[in-house]
Formats: sequence, C-alpha cells, structure tokens
Amino acid sequence: MEKKQFQAESKRLLEMMINSIYSKREVFLRELISNASDAIDKIYYKALTDDSLTFDKDSYYIKVAANKDNRTLKITDTGIGMTKEELENNLGIIAKSGSLAFKSENEAKDGHDIIGQFGVGFYAAFMVADVVTVISKALGSDQAYKWESEGADGYTIVPVEKESVGTEITLKIKENTEDENYDEYLEEYRLKQIIKKYSDFIRYPIKMDVIQRSPKEDSETEFDEYTEEQTLNSMVPIWKKNKSELTDEDYANFYNEKHYGFDKPLKHLHISVDGTIRYNAILFIPENIPFDYYSKEFEKGLELYSNGVLIMNKSADLLPDHFSFVKGMVDSEDLSLNISREMLQHDRQLKLIAKNINKKIKSELQSLLKNEREQYVKFFNSFGRQLKFGVYNDFGANKETLQDLLMFYSSKDKQLVTLDEYVSRMPEEQKYIYYASGDSVERIEKLPQTELVADKGYEILYFTEEIDEFAIKMLMNYKEKEFKSVASGDLGIEDEDQAKDDSKESEHKELFEAMKEILAGKVKDVRVSKRLKSHPVCLSSEGDISIEMEKVLSAMPDNQNVKADKVLEINSNHEVFQSLKSAYESDKEKLDLYTNLLYNQALLIEGLPIQDPVEFTNNICKVMA
Repeated sequence: MEKKQFQAESKRLLEMMINSIYSKREVFLRELISNASDAIDKIYYKALTDDSLTFDKDSYYIKVAANKDNRTLKITDTGIGMTKEELENNLGIIAKSGSLAFKSENEAKDGHDIIGQFGVGFYAAFMVADVVTVISKALGSDQAYKWESEGADGYTIVPVEKESVGTEITLKIKENTEDENYDEYLEEYRLKQIIKKYSDFIRYPIKMDVIQRSPKEDSETEFDEYTEEQTLNSMVPIWKKNKSELTDEDYANFYNEKHYGFDKPLKHLHISVDGTIRYNAILFIPENIPFDYYSKEFEKGLELYSNGVLIMNKSADLLPDHFSFVKGMVDSEDLSLNISREMLQHDRQLKLIAKNINKKIKSELQSLLKNEREQYVKFFNSFGRQLKFGVYNDFGANKETLQDLLMFYSSKDKQLVTLDEYVSRMPEEQKYIYYASGDSVERIEKLPQTELVADKGYEILYFTEEIDEFAIKMLMNYKEKEFKSVASGDLGIEDEDQAKDDSKESEHKELFEAMKEILAGKVKDVRVSKRLKSHPVCLSSEGDISIEMEKVLSAMPDNQNVKADKVLEINSNHEVFQSLKSAYESDKEKLDLYTNLLYNQALLIEGLPIQDPVEFTNNICKVMA
C-alpha cells in the first residue's frame, strides 16, 4: 500500500497548525463536528434541486463514541460522504476546503450556511491523535474508501466496505505526557463539556452513548449501570427563535445555563439584524455587580458565534468599556474568520456590530430609566460608576452618549436624580448646576460651603464617588448650564451682604495679609467668606483642581503631589472674627495660634489630614487654659 505525501506547502502548514494555529487543543472536536454538520448540509442543498432526493432532518445526526481500552475517539456523520478523489483533494491538500468550494457553487437558499471554509479544521485532530483514520462513502457511490495518516509523513487511501453513506473519523488518542493529559478526550464528562461549549447549537443532533445508573430493586446503596443514547446539544439556539415564542423565564434560564452570572438578569435585549451585516444577539444587563468587576481580573466581552459555533468566549471588541457590564452573545454568518476559526481576519464587520450594539444598549437603558425607574436605580447603584468613568475616559469621547444616563444624589429630592431633571427645575435666575463633593451624603450635608447655595433654595448634587468630579470636569456643561462646585471661588450668586463683605475685606486687609503670611505655603489666600452663614471657617479652591480631586490624586500609587489652590475663608459675622481682630491688634502670638487652629479645623471639615496632630491638640489646650 503506497503512502502518498502531502504537498510540500501542505506538510509545512500541517506542522505549523499542529503546533501553533489553535490556542486550545479541545477545539479539535469543534472542528470535526462542524465538518460533519457541513456534510449533512450538503445533502440538504442537493435535495433542494434533485427531485430524486428527499431530506428528512430526523434521519441525520452526528455521533461521538470513545473507547478507553483502545484509546480511540470516533466521530460519525450521516452526511454526503467523500469519493476517493474528494478524499485526495480535501484531505491530501491542506487548506483546500471542500465546504468552501461547495458554498461557492450553492449559495444558501434559506438562511443555512456552510460552516467550514478553510479546509484546515480537520487537521486539528493531529493535536490530540497519533493516527487519524477516515472511512467515507459518498452519496450515490457503491464504494467506500479509507484515508489514514500519522501526520506530516503522509497518508494512504484504500477501498473498504461501508454500508451506509457518510463519514467515520477515528482518532487514536496520544499517550499522556508530563505536560498534557490526553486521557480527558476519552472521558464522557469532558466530551459532553466540550460539545456543550462549542457545538451546542449545531443544527443536527450530536449523539453519544452515556452511562446511566439506576438503583437496584430492594436496595438503596447498590446501582445498575446501563448505556443510553443521548442527544447532547440543544440544536436550535434561543436567538434563532421568534421573540413571541419566548418568555422572560426562557431568557433567565439561558442566562443561567451560559453561566453569565449567579444573579438574575435585570433586563434582556434580543436583537436580530438583517442589513449590511447580519447578526443575532441576546444581551443581558445584570442585576448585581460581579465580585471582581472593578478588579484587573475582570474580563469584558460577549460570546461570539459564527453559524452557531462558538468562536470566542470573550470578544472584548464588541463592547465599549462603559458598557462592559453587559453579558451575552452575538452570532453572525458574515464574519471573516482566520484559518483557526478563532479570530477575525478583518474587524470591519465587528466594528459595525459593536456600533449597533452600543446604540441598542443605550436605548434600552434610557427606556429602563423612563419606564422602570426603580429598576434603573438598582442598575445605577451597581454600575453607575462605570458610566461616569466612560464620560471621563478617552478625553470625553463618549460623554454625549452617556450624559443622559448619569444620576446623582439630590439635596432637594433626597434621592438619585438625572441631570435633565435637575436642569428642568432650575429657577430662571440660577446660572449654574451646583454640586458638593464628599465621602458621604451625611458629611456633605454638614459642609459649611453649602450654606449660601442652600439658603438661595438652589438644588445641590452630591458627589460621593471619586470619579464624580473628574467626570463632570470632562462634561463641562449640560444643556448649556455649567457645573459649579459650592467650594469654588465664585459661586455666581448675588448676595445682599456682598457689599458689606467687600467692605470688611478692604477694612481688614492687613489682618488677612498677616494670616496669609502665617499660613505661607499652605493656602493661596485668606479672605472674608461670601458663602458662610453660621460656620466660622471653610476652605474653598481656585483653579481646575478641587480639594476633593486633590484627595483622590494623592491616594494614587503614582502620586505626583498635585495640590489644589486653597483659600481660607473666614465668616466675618461670626464671633470668632472678633477674636481674630483683637489678637491682631494686641497679641501676635495669639493670632498665630488662632490662625493655625482655624486652618486645621477647615482641613478636618474637608477630610484632609492635619500635618501635626500633636501641635493641633496642644493649641486647643492653650485656648482652654
């Protein structure tokens, strides 16, 4: 029996493919099952134009059988089979795809599509097998042939007996090595796992004889074992079904079956697009945040299928970072895959799908906000931080997309409100959207800086997360209304007492200059406050960096010692101011003491650290003495 050699380039390709093209050995089974599905599809296509053929889908299947004793794994199909010439051409010349040629001759007539296009998937078998044997009998032929190969050394083709039309592929599984456990490809549970993962939605039943156990009569501890043929795949993917046939429970079950999360999905989107690029998608907005969501270990991405065959577990390119919480899958017949069927050759199709998905997710979130407010608030409490990060990220490239989805705690409503809701009820004379930053709602409510804005009856948004102010700085304005911190230098509020404050500023200029000198290097200025009503002192800031932003930046590992330009503001109507005036006039040492005490008090109010706590407590004792 003469051994035929692979063509030179085919031999090199086989060696490369076995060693490097596929990232996971387990995909060999996906490839062989996909080829078997193609073989059955070819009979279906022929039946469409050949009156002598009838296609009864129930008569066609794929069967997987493992034999541990012989270390063999057999994949059998009832497809179209191959003649000697087809075995020679399709298996003897690597990367010549019979499926691709067939597809070119028979364009899909009813939405079915041939999976295999590259002609290399079959050779993935050599990643796990020492010997691959193919016995095939072509439709309309009386003679079957056996193709056999041990890899790059070549192959043989001989005539054999086979009763039925179709193909049997038998793999002689390799022996285990120190690095690889090949036994797993003979284990029932592992084969079921791989088939469920990659080939669950192949159109034809994938069968396997499965060992079952049942209790023996009159015994609770002893069991009888028997073999039962089971269909391992679902066949009809949920995304190919009509939406009207499906219930919320069906989608929730799919969410759980695919292990997208341990919670229940808050919302699902079922998308079917038949345009420039065709695809189906089922997307889920989770109810709860994954435990690792804000860690480096979290991987974003959607499952990517091509004709029901899993290509990628996590296709990160399908989701923008700001919607990385979305779970689900996309299936498309129009993807240009590379020869390993694991990656896309061109990203144009993926970009089109991603762009459409981005719009769909935003639209669904807006609908949730409008129609199911309570559910949206639940979602926002889990993932609002990610939306805010999306506004800030990429220099604000996505702020127009995300700004209407943002929510902040309101001083007026005592709950989360949108920017649109805030702006829609602003008094006519109000110039800015006011906000206050702090560690918690409770702390912000006590901030002295809020007094003037609150007294004017203006609503204040409370920023309690580190990202909040950074996002707003990137957003800059909303519906032509600028954002203004209650701690900023100019609040844009005309106050009746402003003239009096300006007069006191001028009258006591030397006092404030003296205090500024005492606090040299700590504050940019000391001045009369136009915002304080009952509190004696507070800090405000000038410039782009606020005090809260300074706190966030200071906590970062690559802290560059960025500081806000702080201003110490004194309430000239508070009795403390009288003590300051008296100290300036008669006791410079006491002025130094009072100034440092007030500065440290202002730091504590802001949640900033005191440089010398011992000195601070000693100064308090001096005042009490």
